[in-house]
Amino acid sequence: MSSQSESSQSQKNQAQLAQKTRSALKAEDYSTATAMAKKQVEDYPEDCESYYLLAVSLRYSGDVGGAQAAITRLLSLDIKHARAYQEQGHNFAKQGCLPEQVESYRRAVELNPALHASWKGLALGLRTQGIEAEALQALHQFQQLQTVPPVLLSAASLMYEKKLLKAEQLCRSYLQKNKHHPEAMRLLALIGAELGVLDDADFLLESCLEMNPDFHQARFDYIGILRKRQKFAAALQQASLLRTGQGGQQSDILFATQSAMVGDYQAALQIYDQIIVESPELHGVQLQRGHVLKTVGESARAIEAYQAAYRAKPDFGDAYWSLANMKIYRFGDDEIAKMRELQGLAATARVDRYHLCFALGKALEDRADYAASFSWYEQGNALKQEECQYSIEDNRRDIDLEITHCTPELFDKNPVSGFDVPDPIFIVGLPRAGSTLLEQILASHPQVDGTFELHNIIASARRLDGRRRTAEGARYPAVLHDLTADQLEQIGRRYIEETAIHRGKSSLFIDKMPNNFRHIGLIQLILPSAKIIDARRHPMACCFSGFKQLFAEGQEFTYGLGQMGEYYRDYVRLMGHWDKVLPGKVLRVQYEAVVEDLEGQVRRLLDYCDLPFAEECLQFHRTERAVRTPSAEQVRQPIYRSGTDQWKHFESKLEPLRMILSEALKPYSVS
Repeated sequence: MSSQSESSQSQKNQAQLAQKTRSALKAEDYSTATAMAKKQVEDYPEDCESYYLLAVSLRYSGDVGGAQAAITRLLSLDIKHARAYQEQGHNFAKQGCLPEQVESYRRAVELNPALHASWKGLALGLRTQGIEAEALQALHQFQQLQTVPPVLLSAASLMYEKKLLKAEQLCRSYLQKNKHHPEAMRLLALIGAELGVLDDADFLLESCLEMNPDFHQARFDYIGILRKRQKFAAALQQASLLRTGQGGQQSDILFATQSAMVGDYQAALQIYDQIIVESPELHGVQLQRGHVLKTVGESARAIEAYQAAYRAKPDFGDAYWSLANMKIYRFGDDEIAKMRELQGLAATARVDRYHLCFALGKALEDRADYAASFSWYEQGNALKQEECQYSIEDNRRDIDLEITHCTPELFDKNPVSGFDVPDPIFIVGLPRAGSTLLEQILASHPQVDGTFELHNIIASARRLDGRRRTAEGARYPAVLHDLTADQLEQIGRRYIEETAIHRGKSSLFIDKMPNNFRHIGLIQLILPSAKIIDARRHPMACCFSGFKQLFAEGQEFTYGLGQMGEYYRDYVRLMGHWDKVLPGKVLRVQYEAVVEDLEGQVRRLLDYCDLPFAEECLQFHRTERAVRTPSAEQVRQPIYRSGTDQWKHFESKLEPLRMILSEALKPYSVS
């Protein structure tokens, strides 16, 4: 028998044994179920489902200790196994361990919101703790799930477990028998969004709402899809309809959030201010209000809002991190002591713990306690990394594909292609490399609009990659060879049209999405006159700055010094490729050079962008504009040199990173 046949037979045997175990559990024959689950674990020691069935069997048999041991082993195999946390919650409930019970159920529903038993357990636990508002929310979620057809509940669980194709098959099968079922349409749209097929998700939810205009949850989800597609005006319109149709505080909050997304910060603040007068305990609103105030440059009021957020919810890690992330804030002794205490409590949720870790790292770095600071950064990265799906191997494969397919022949074949307008200026590179500073300098020019990190180029690449199974090879960027001149022009025109909402009246605008460095070949083909600026910083400074930054979303490669260094190497390798195949296309700007010679580098930037010199660019810190990145407060100050060598305070801890970056460090005087 071939090895492939043996593997197939083994999988079949494993599935049959698991089914027999489930049947025994259903028949309440727990001793038989336990025996079969133990055999599964013995035969398939790396299989998560075997340990899950063993944990369930042992709990029903009354062996709570054995069940917990099985769960511990399961979580060592898969830290994000939602049903393992649910089982852990059941075990803690049996033992009367209330804080641990609540934390386990909370973690379970964070990972899989379709686990109705966890919502019920969470509601009961929170009510026992006297946390009535959150208990009511959990109870409402449980009651909502009780109304969902079981097959759709299964599909939802599969979706949250990232078994997307199985989830999609269940949904489509159900819709064939129950045409236009609103919940099935909504769920299929969410699955589509997870698969990256945002166009289909958009269409499904739009159709669902046309037939069911009072389906408020579908409208909430539709707003989320529109935001992902950066259709902020349309999202605001939907939020307005929701506010009119449903009313209530939640709709007001969503409308305020969408108002901020389209740049109407005063409208957002007016709503937030009204809500916190009525409900000061809403820590999330206090946080969002702080973000808007920070964006518009009202630092003092932003600090007050973040402090109000942690007073409303003492273990609210994001409030502490938001204060640290202002870069200008300095924590007091009492705040540091409180953060240390909260971080050590078992009842503090994981998400709050890693926010607290990063905040403590920043607080102690500001006090020059570098050893303790590094320890907190390291703990925060480890906690966050457990939630991430980042793969160094996948990243390297994607970089290799760009180098393989974006050849001189591709660009020679398309010497005049795309939508030939000079409007966009792309600033690419790695996060924390000085891109916000370059954006602020250029956006201070009368002929340039600053926007923010636009996702449109990445969305174009995903559309070109198409819908495919996980095991299937990528179509992008190889598909670039197959595109006609008309198709390239259409993609470029679409980019300009979709980004128009973010622009003012200036002739040029900035797209500051750093990850666009991966798609310079695509940009050249669809927008041949676009300018591209590579924001570069000393490798050690850049990587360590990324390591100590907790990002709102994305940038999962930063949560670990090793993978951060490997990512930097791949970035340099790909940028070197673009220099070879598109010579002179990209302007590289070194952060340290801007710090040392501001006027010289500003003139170089403006010359490259075909812009006349403007004195305002040298006074960039006086430019009044919204800035949404972590560097918002820093770019509102004059250039300072103290930030260039901060990594040296941690040099003794960074030797492994230095080894990874040895080649990238050679061009620098300090190696």
